[in-house]
Amino acid sequence: MAKSMRKRYRTRLEESLPEEIKLVIGDEETVYRKYMSLRYGENPHQPAAFYSPEKGPLTVGTLEILKTGKGGLSQTNVEDINNSLSIVHYFDEPACAVMKHVNPSGVAAARGDEDSLRDIYVRARDCDSLAAFGSVVGFNTKVDDATADEILSTYVEVVVAPDFDDEAMAIFEGKKDLRVIQVNNLDKMSRFVGEDPGPYTISTQMDGSIALSTPLLTKIRGAEDMRFVTEREATPREIEDLIFSWYVCMHVRSNKAVLSKDKATIGIGTGQQDRVMAVKLALDKAVERGNKDKVPGSVLATGGYFPFRDSIDLLAEYGVTGCLQPGGSIRDKQVIRACNEHGIAMAFTDERCFRHF
Repeated sequence: MAKSMRKRYRTRLEESLPEEIKLVIGDEETVYRKYMSLRYGENPHQPAAFYSPEKGPLTVGTLEILKTGKGGLSQTNVEDINNSLSIVHYFDEPACAVMKHVNPSGVAAARGDEDSLRDIYVRARDCDSLAAFGSVVGFNTKVDDATADEILSTYVEVVVAPDFDDEAMAIFEGKKDLRVIQVNNLDKMSRFVGEDPGPYTISTQMDGSIALSTPLLTKIRGAEDMRFVTEREATPREIEDLIFSWYVCMHVRSNKAVLSKDKATIGIGTGQQDRVMAVKLALDKAVERGNKDKVPGSVLATGGYFPFRDSIDLLAEYGVTGCLQPGGSIRDKQVIRACNEHGIAMAFTDERCFRHF
């Protein structure tokens, strides 16, 4: 039985899904063509296919498989590819997102010209190197040979980027099961409120009912879009890290908390039923996964408000010096008072970024 299950992970299921899907929303009809059969859906017993709309510009919808591992892409691979790109496209500088099960296990962006792409990848991977085993790794820039070498030093399932140099591809060819994916038009995807919102987000329920919404974009472009509510305002470095943390936090399953320093995550708490556990998980993971010395002076972003001061007291205990949150709790004054007591700079975004996927 165990051997049979191992084989299923690598075996493409036959699927008989339609070649074309039409979706009519109001007066607009969108036609989706089957782009590829997938190895399987979320699990190895679920047949699946991937569809692309006829209209563009497209990124994931026209992904090009430069190198296919045994069996091709699964639905989970595609979703991790998509979410990695959703994160890194928020950064104008080179950035990397390491994904596991739709959540990032680590994200990093260049701090300046001295940061090589290899350095950026290492900082993203080593936020949680244990979780990064078997990951999907996304970049917003061309991948070079030094980065490719480093990627192959551990087990990675998929690498996706806008481009790869010839030397990097030659290195990747030496890894049998690695999948290498190229995408286009990353710079054409919307990021901020006020831009073309792009396609609707569709959630299908158990009986076929659907919930339709506009996509999650943010109004936070810089410090001028945040509202500091504490006696101490953040330093320029803290502000840079707070914005970095917010962009990552937008693409983490709620409840969530993202702890960062020097434009790299050092602890991510995901998918918790309460906020304080998400914060505690981010802090504990930072300590347990080798980032303890980076926690003092770090900052944290959360997708929903702090309902009580308990999370602030916990941040202070670990030496976190800044936080970013939506605001809107009936106890905002108590939370602000706690930050002032501990010397923590806190800003409100006045927008929430919940993600339930």
